[in-house]
Amino acid sequence: MITNRQCREVQELVKKAKARRETGLFVVEGERIVREIPSALLQTVYVSETYVATEKAPEGAEVVTDAQFSKIADTKTPQGILAVAKIPTFSTEILRKKKGLFLLLEAIQDPGNLGTIFRVAEGAGVDAIILDAKTADPYAPKTVRSTMGSIFRQPHFLTEDAKDTVLAWKRDGVKVFAAHLAGAIRYDTADYSGGTAFLIGNEGNGLSEELTALSDQRIIIPMGGRLESLNAGVAASLLVYEAARQRGFEG
Repeated sequence: MITNRQCREVQELVKKAKARRETGLFVVEGERIVREIPSALLQTVYVSETYVATEKAPEGAEVVTDAQFSKIADTKTPQGILAVAKIPTFSTEILRKKKGLFLLLEAIQDPGNLGTIFRVAEGAGVDAIILDAKTADPYAPKTVRSTMGSIFRQPHFLTEDAKDTVLAWKRDGVKVFAAHLAGAIRYDTADYSGGTAFLIGNEGNGLSEELTALSDQRIIIPMGGRLESLNAGVAASLLVYEAARQRGFEG
Protein backbone atom coordinates (compact mmCIF):
# COMPACT_ATOMS: atom_id res chain seq x y z
CA MET A 1 0.00 0.00 0.00
CA ILE A 2 1.03 3.58 -0.55
CA THR A 3 2.70 5.20 2.45
CA ASN A 4 1.61 8.54 3.89
CA ARG A 5 4.86 10.02 2.60
CA GLN A 6 4.24 8.74 -0.93
CA CYS A 7 0.71 10.08 -0.78
CA ARG A 8 1.95 13.53 0.20
CA GLU A 9 4.58 13.48 -2.55
CA VAL A 10 2.01 12.66 -5.22
CA GLN A 11 -0.35 15.31 -3.86
CA GLU A 12 2.45 17.88 -4.09
CA LEU A 13 3.07 16.95 -7.72
CA VAL A 14 -0.64 17.31 -8.47
CA LYS A 15 -1.02 20.69 -6.80
CA LYS A 16 2.28 22.55 -7.10
CA ALA A 17 4.27 23.56 -10.18
CA LYS A 18 7.27 24.18 -7.92
CA ALA A 19 7.28 20.53 -6.83
CA ARG A 20 7.12 19.43 -10.46
CA ARG A 21 10.01 21.70 -11.43
CA GLU A 22 12.20 20.65 -8.50
CA THR A 23 11.68 16.91 -8.91
CA GLY A 24 11.36 16.72 -12.70
CA LEU A 25 8.24 14.61 -12.17
CA PHE A 26 4.54 15.06 -12.88
CA VAL A 27 1.29 13.14 -12.50
CA VAL A 28 -0.55 11.54 -15.38
CA GLU A 29 -4.13 10.46 -14.68
CA GLY A 30 -6.46 8.34 -16.79
CA GLU A 31 -6.48 4.94 -18.45
CA ARG A 32 -5.55 5.94 -21.99
CA ILE A 33 -2.82 8.47 -21.30
CA VAL A 34 -1.14 6.37 -18.59
CA ARG A 35 -0.69 3.56 -21.10
CA GLU A 36 0.92 6.01 -23.54
CA ILE A 37 3.75 6.99 -21.17
CA PRO A 38 7.09 5.92 -22.69
CA SER A 39 8.68 3.23 -20.54
CA ALA A 40 11.81 5.34 -20.04
CA LEU A 41 9.72 8.07 -18.40
CA LEU A 42 7.45 5.91 -16.27
CA GLN A 43 8.15 5.98 -12.54
CA THR A 44 5.22 4.47 -10.63
CA VAL A 45 1.66 3.48 -11.52
CA TYR A 46 -1.05 3.58 -8.85
CA VAL A 47 -4.39 1.81 -9.22
CA SER A 48 -7.39 1.67 -6.92
CA GLU A 49 -8.88 -1.52 -5.50
CA THR A 50 -12.02 -0.92 -7.54
CA TYR A 51 -9.93 -0.61 -10.71
CA VAL A 52 -8.14 -3.94 -10.24
CA ALA A 53 -11.46 -5.62 -9.56
CA THR A 54 -12.64 -4.83 -13.08
CA GLU A 55 -9.55 -4.05 -15.18
CA LYS A 56 -6.10 -5.50 -15.78
CA ALA A 57 -3.57 -3.27 -14.06
CA PRO A 58 -0.19 -2.55 -15.68
CA GLU A 59 2.59 -4.83 -14.49
CA GLY A 60 4.19 -3.56 -11.29
CA ALA A 61 1.37 -1.16 -10.43
CA GLU A 62 0.83 -0.32 -6.78
CA VAL A 63 -2.68 -1.06 -5.53
CA VAL A 64 -4.16 1.49 -3.12
CA THR A 65 -7.49 1.74 -1.38
CA ASP A 66 -10.24 3.75 -3.05
CA ALA A 67 -9.98 6.29 -0.23
CA GLN A 68 -6.25 6.69 -0.75
CA PHE A 69 -6.70 7.01 -4.50
CA SER A 70 -9.25 9.79 -4.08
CA LYS A 71 -6.64 11.73 -2.09
CA ILE A 72 -3.98 11.57 -4.80
CA ALA A 73 -6.26 11.94 -7.83
CA ASP A 74 -6.96 15.32 -9.41
CA THR A 75 -10.33 14.44 -10.96
CA LYS A 76 -13.62 14.36 -9.04
CA THR A 77 -14.63 11.01 -10.54
CA PRO A 78 -11.28 9.26 -11.08
CA GLN A 79 -10.89 6.26 -13.36
CA GLY A 80 -8.77 4.56 -10.72
CA ILE A 81 -5.40 4.73 -12.46
CA LEU A 82 -2.65 7.35 -12.42
CA ALA A 83 1.11 7.43 -12.75
CA VAL A 84 4.10 9.51 -11.75
CA ALA A 85 6.31 10.15 -14.77
CA LYS A 86 9.49 12.03 -15.60
CA ILE A 87 9.08 15.30 -17.44
CA PRO A 88 10.06 14.61 -21.08
CA THR A 89 13.07 16.33 -22.60
CA PHE A 90 13.84 17.05 -26.25
CA SER A 91 16.96 18.04 -28.15
CA THR A 92 17.25 21.80 -28.66
CA GLU A 93 18.87 21.13 -32.04
CA ILE A 94 15.38 21.00 -33.51
CA LEU A 95 15.06 24.74 -32.85
CA ARG A 96 17.80 25.41 -35.41
CA LYS A 97 16.00 23.62 -38.21
CA LYS A 98 16.20 25.98 -41.20
CA LYS A 99 12.78 25.15 -42.61
CA GLY A 100 11.22 24.27 -39.29
CA LEU A 101 7.65 25.02 -38.25
CA PHE A 102 7.39 26.49 -34.77
CA LEU A 103 4.87 27.89 -32.30
CA LEU A 104 5.66 30.33 -29.53
CA LEU A 105 3.00 30.73 -26.85
CA GLU A 106 2.86 33.87 -24.74
CA ALA A 107 0.84 33.85 -21.50
CA ILE A 108 -1.62 31.16 -22.58
CA GLN A 109 -3.55 30.33 -19.41
CA ASP A 110 -6.36 27.92 -20.22
CA PRO A 111 -5.41 24.22 -19.83
CA GLY A 112 -7.86 23.24 -22.57
CA ASN A 113 -6.31 25.70 -25.03
CA LEU A 114 -2.82 24.50 -24.16
CA GLY A 115 -3.76 20.85 -24.55
CA THR A 116 -5.46 21.54 -27.87
CA ILE A 117 -2.37 23.33 -29.15
CA PHE A 118 -0.19 20.35 -28.24
CA ARG A 119 -2.48 17.93 -30.06
CA VAL A 120 -2.83 20.16 -33.12
CA ALA A 121 0.92 20.76 -33.25
CA GLU A 122 1.56 17.02 -33.28
CA GLY A 123 -1.11 16.47 -35.90
CA ALA A 124 0.18 19.20 -38.25
CA GLY A 125 3.85 18.30 -37.97
CA VAL A 126 4.99 21.29 -35.92
CA ASP A 127 8.67 20.86 -35.08
CA ALA A 128 8.54 22.50 -31.65
CA ILE A 129 6.42 24.54 -29.28
CA ILE A 130 8.00 27.21 -27.08
CA LEU A 131 6.16 28.24 -23.91
CA ASP A 132 7.10 31.51 -22.24
CA ALA A 133 7.35 32.00 -18.47
CA LYS A 134 3.82 33.44 -18.25
CA THR A 135 2.18 30.47 -19.95
CA ALA A 136 0.43 27.93 -17.73
CA ASP A 137 2.44 24.92 -16.58
CA PRO A 138 2.08 22.25 -19.28
CA TYR A 139 2.61 19.54 -16.64
CA ALA A 140 -0.38 20.54 -14.51
CA PRO A 141 -2.86 17.61 -14.38
CA LYS A 142 -5.65 19.31 -16.36
CA THR A 143 -3.30 20.32 -19.15
CA VAL A 144 -1.67 16.89 -19.28
CA ARG A 145 -5.06 15.21 -19.67
CA SER A 146 -6.04 17.72 -22.35
CA THR A 147 -2.96 16.85 -24.42
CA MET A 148 -4.17 13.23 -24.62
CA GLY A 149 -0.59 11.96 -24.78
CA SER A 150 0.90 14.60 -27.07
CA ILE A 151 2.86 15.97 -24.11
CA PHE A 152 5.19 12.97 -24.51
CA ARG A 153 5.59 13.16 -28.28
CA GLN A 154 5.41 16.80 -29.32
CA PRO A 155 8.77 18.55 -28.80
CA HIS A 156 8.35 21.52 -26.50
CA PHE A 157 10.54 23.84 -24.46
CA LEU A 158 10.09 26.40 -21.69
CA THR A 159 11.83 29.76 -21.98
CA GLU A 160 12.39 32.60 -19.56
CA ASP A 161 12.97 35.01 -22.43
CA ALA A 162 10.66 34.71 -25.44
CA LYS A 163 12.36 37.71 -27.03
CA ASP A 164 15.68 35.84 -27.25
CA THR A 165 13.93 32.88 -28.86
CA VAL A 166 12.38 35.09 -31.54
CA LEU A 167 15.66 36.85 -32.23
CA ALA A 168 17.46 33.50 -32.56
CA TRP A 169 14.88 32.35 -35.11
CA LYS A 170 15.32 35.53 -37.09
CA ARG A 171 19.09 35.10 -37.15
CA ASP A 172 18.53 31.61 -38.55
CA GLY A 173 16.33 32.96 -41.32
CA VAL A 174 13.05 31.75 -39.83
CA LYS A 175 10.20 34.13 -40.70
CA VAL A 176 8.21 35.14 -37.63
CA PHE A 177 4.45 35.78 -37.89
CA ALA A 178 2.44 37.48 -35.16
CA ALA A 179 -1.20 36.44 -34.88
CA HIS A 180 -2.75 39.83 -34.21
CA LEU A 181 -6.16 41.49 -34.36
CA ALA A 182 -4.48 44.38 -36.13
CA GLY A 183 -2.97 42.02 -38.64
CA ALA A 184 -1.64 43.54 -41.80
CA ILE A 185 -2.57 40.61 -44.05
CA ARG A 186 -4.90 37.62 -44.00
CA TYR A 187 -3.28 34.50 -42.57
CA ASP A 188 -4.04 32.47 -45.71
CA THR A 189 -2.20 34.84 -48.04
CA ALA A 190 1.23 34.61 -46.38
CA ASP A 191 3.96 32.20 -47.48
CA TYR A 192 4.84 29.57 -44.88
CA SER A 193 6.88 27.28 -47.12
CA GLY A 194 10.19 28.27 -45.53
CA GLY A 195 11.22 28.38 -41.89
CA THR A 196 8.12 29.65 -40.05
CA ALA A 197 7.30 30.61 -36.47
CA PHE A 198 3.86 31.68 -35.26
CA LEU A 199 3.48 33.84 -32.16
CA ILE A 200 0.23 33.19 -30.26
CA GLY A 201 -0.80 35.51 -27.42
CA ASN A 202 -2.92 35.46 -24.30
CA GLU A 203 -6.60 34.54 -24.60
CA GLY A 204 -7.82 37.88 -23.31
CA ASN A 205 -5.09 40.37 -24.12
CA GLY A 206 -3.55 38.93 -27.24
CA LEU A 207 0.13 39.15 -28.10
CA SER A 208 2.26 41.73 -26.30
CA GLU A 209 3.43 44.73 -28.28
CA GLU A 210 7.05 43.79 -27.52
CA LEU A 211 6.80 40.44 -29.29
CA THR A 212 4.56 41.84 -32.00
CA ALA A 213 7.21 44.44 -32.81
CA LEU A 214 9.80 41.70 -33.28
CA SER A 215 7.74 39.81 -35.84
CA ASP A 216 8.36 39.99 -39.56
CA GLN A 217 4.66 40.07 -40.41
CA ARG A 218 1.37 40.51 -38.56
CA ILE A 219 -1.39 38.21 -39.77
CA ILE A 220 -5.10 38.13 -39.03
CA ILE A 221 -7.75 35.43 -39.21
CA PRO A 222 -10.88 37.08 -40.62
CA MET A 223 -14.04 36.69 -38.53
CA GLY A 224 -17.69 37.28 -39.27
CA GLY A 225 -20.52 38.09 -36.91
CA ARG A 226 -19.77 39.98 -33.72
CA LEU A 227 -16.69 38.01 -32.68
CA GLU A 228 -13.81 39.99 -31.22
CA SER A 229 -11.29 37.15 -31.22
CA LEU A 230 -10.86 33.41 -31.61
CA ASN A 231 -9.94 30.84 -29.00
CA ALA A 232 -6.12 30.53 -28.90
CA GLY A 233 -6.34 26.82 -29.66
CA VAL A 234 -8.53 27.45 -32.69
CA ALA A 235 -6.26 30.22 -33.97
CA ALA A 236 -3.17 28.04 -33.61
CA SER A 237 -4.97 25.21 -35.39
CA LEU A 238 -5.83 27.32 -38.41
CA LEU A 239 -2.32 28.69 -38.70
CA VAL A 240 -0.35 25.47 -38.41
CA TYR A 241 -2.66 23.53 -40.70
CA GLU A 242 -2.42 26.25 -43.34
CA ALA A 243 1.36 25.99 -43.07
CA ALA A 244 1.13 22.22 -43.28
CA ARG A 245 -1.10 22.50 -46.38
CA GLN A 246 1.39 24.78 -48.11
CA ARG A 247 4.20 22.36 -47.31
CA GLY A 248 2.32 19.36 -48.69
CA PHE A 249 2.29 17.68 -45.28
CA GLU A 250 0.41 14.38 -45.38
CA GLY A 251 0.91 13.18 -41.81
